[in-house]
Amino acid sequence: MSSPRFNSIEEYLASLDPTKERTLRSVIDLILTQFPELESKISWNVLTIHRNGKYVVGLAAYKNHLTFSAWSPRVIEDFKMRLGKFVVFKNCFQIPVDWKVDRKLVKDLVRARLAELDLVRARLAELDLVRARLAELD
Repeated sequence: MSSPRFNSIEEYLASLDPTKERTLRSVIDLILTQFPELESKISWNVLTIHRNGKYVVGLAAYKNHLTFSAWSPRVIEDFKMRLGKFVVFKNCFQIPVDWKVDRKLVKDLVRARLAELDLVRARLAELDLVRARLAELD
């Protein structure tokens, strides 16, 4: 039997038990309130939060836990000490279904991911300038 396909955040959340729904909604609401430039949507059938098409946070519900993804091994590595009480993987970590949201941790993770995306964008802009200068030399 295949998993249901979700077309919206609300559809995804409505499919969950109340505890998981409440926890994920709290995380989403915190992020979207603190970072109004971000948007939420369903991607790969999970909850995602992005800025200009670049993924900032992914959230998913499983049978016995929830997953928070920063879409970045570097961000997860940089926060490893603060994530010590969680099960941590390369790009994400597991949170309890009834997690009392650590607001500071969530905001810091989002800020770190946004800073990483800004750095990538700046480096790509520099690369474009170098390419333009090289093209002028041809």
